[in-house]
Amino acid sequence: MKNNFRYGFDHLTPDLALQIANGEIKGIITEEVKLKVKENYEVVQKIAKGEKLVYSVNTGFGSLCTTIISKEETGKLQENLLKSHSVGIGKPITLLLSKLMLILKLHTLCKGFSGISLEVIERIFWHIERNVIPLVPEQGSVGASGDLAPLAHLFLPLIGLGYLSKEGGKFVESIEILQEHNLSPLKLQAKEGLALINGTQFITANAVIIHKKFRNCLDNADIISALSLEAYLGSPQPFDEDLINLRPHKGAIIVAEKFRKLLKDSQFIESHKDCGRVQDPYSIRCIPQVHGASRDAYLHFKDILECELNSITDNPIIFNENKTISGGNFHGQPLALPLDYVGLAASELGNISDRRTYLLLEGKWGLPPYLIKESGLNSGFMITQYSSAALVSENKSMCFPASADSIPTSMGQEDHVSMGAISARKTLKIVNNLEKILAIELLCAAQAFDFRKPLNSSVILEACHIQIRNKIPHINEDVVLSDFIEIALSIIKSEELVKIYNNN
Repeated sequence: MKNNFRYGFDHLTPDLALQIANGEIKGIITEEVKLKVKENYEVVQKIAKGEKLVYSVNTGFGSLCTTIISKEETGKLQENLLKSHSVGIGKPITLLLSKLMLILKLHTLCKGFSGISLEVIERIFWHIERNVIPLVPEQGSVGASGDLAPLAHLFLPLIGLGYLSKEGGKFVESIEILQEHNLSPLKLQAKEGLALINGTQFITANAVIIHKKFRNCLDNADIISALSLEAYLGSPQPFDEDLINLRPHKGAIIVAEKFRKLLKDSQFIESHKDCGRVQDPYSIRCIPQVHGASRDAYLHFKDILECELNSITDNPIIFNENKTISGGNFHGQPLALPLDYVGLAASELGNISDRRTYLLLEGKWGLPPYLIKESGLNSGFMITQYSSAALVSENKSMCFPASADSIPTSMGQEDHVSMGAISARKTLKIVNNLEKILAIELLCAAQAFDFRKPLNSSVILEACHIQIRNKIPHINEDVVLSDFIEIALSIIKSEELVKIYNNN
C-alpha cells in the first residue's frame, strides 16, 4: 500500500481519486482536519440558534430563501432537502462513479467550510472504506445549484432511505445494510443537508473517468496512427522538428516528438524514400495538428479538473460566525465548457482515425483491397469501416455543447444553469465510442502492417505489432471480426501499447 491520502489536506488529482476508489491508496481523516471540521460545525450551530438569517440554515431553499425556518425545524429542513431533491431518473450510474462522488464530496467537506458534523463525515468515510455504495440515477441534474438530484440520492442512505450495494452486489434498501452493521440513520443538523447536495461532484466524478480514458485514447491514437502510417508507407516529413516549431502549439510539439521516436530507424521509411509521392492525405500528414489540437483540449481540461477537485463548491460558505457568504461556487460552468470541448476533441480524434482506416482499405501502394489477398470471394475488412463510420457519426451527433443551453429553475431564482451534468454524460459516451473507433483502426493497421514484411519498422512499433499479434492473428479469409474488435478494444483499454512506448 502506498502512502495514505489525507482528505481535506492533500492535493487531490484525477489519478489519486481513482486509486482511492480502487483501493490502491487509503484515504484517512487526520486529527487536524477533524478539529477544523468540529470548529466549523459549531459556528453553524451558533448561527442556527441566533437571529441572523443565513441561507438554508434558517431559511428555505432556492426561491424559498425568504421563508424563515424556526430554530426547532432546522434539522427537519435538512432531511426534507434530501427527500425532496431525490428526483433522479434513468438507470443507475456505475458503482465506480458513485464511489468517486463519495470520495470527492468527502474531500471538500473535510476542508472545513461547509458546517458539517464530524459524525456525517465519518459515516461517508465508512461507506467508502466498506465499499457500501449508494444507488444514483444518471439523469436529473442541471449542473448549477450543485448536482442536486444525484447528490441527494447519494446521501439518502445517511438518513436510512435510498438503496445501497455492498461489495458490488445487487442494490437493497439502505436500512437493511445499516441494520446489518448495527448502524442507525443519522439526524441531520442545520446546514448539513444542503452541504451534502450542493456541489459539482456528479460532474466531476464523470470528468475523472473521462480524464483517464481520453488521455489513454490520445496516447493510443498516436501509436496506432503510426502503425497506419508505416503500413501506408507514409512520409515522416510532417513530423520534422523545424517544421513544427514554426507553428509551436504545445499539443502539436508533443505529438511530433512522439512520432519521431515511434518512427526512428524504420526500414519501412527507407524502402520508399524515392517513391515520387509528394505528400500524403491529411489524415496522415496532419496528425500533429489534429491529434495535437485534441491534446491541447485535454491539457486545458486537466488543469480545470484538478482545480475543481480541490475546490469548495458548497453554498453558503461558512468562514466564521461573522462571515458567511452565499455565492455561486456550485455552478458547473467551469467544468461544463471544457467537458464539451473535450467531447468535440474526442469526436475529432475518432473522425481522423476512421479516415486512416478508409485509406488502408483502398488497395493502394501495394496493399490488397480491403486488406485481404483474395478480395471478391472475401470481403476482408470492408465492413469494419462501416462500424467505424457509424460510431463517428454517432459521436458527431453528440457534439452540440450542452453548456450552450440554459433553462431557468426555481421560479427564476436559478435563472442560468450550466447543464454540465449532460456535458459530462455525453462526453463519456463519446470517449467510449472513440475507444471502439481506435480499436477498428488498430485491427486494420496491424493487418496492413503484415503486408510490408520482411521489412522491420522501429523497435517500438515492431514490439507493439508483436503484442497485437499475440492476441489477434493475421486474417487470410473471412471470419467473424467482432470478436477481434473486442480484443483490440481490450488492448487499448489495458494500455498495453502505451506501456511498450513508455518503456522504450
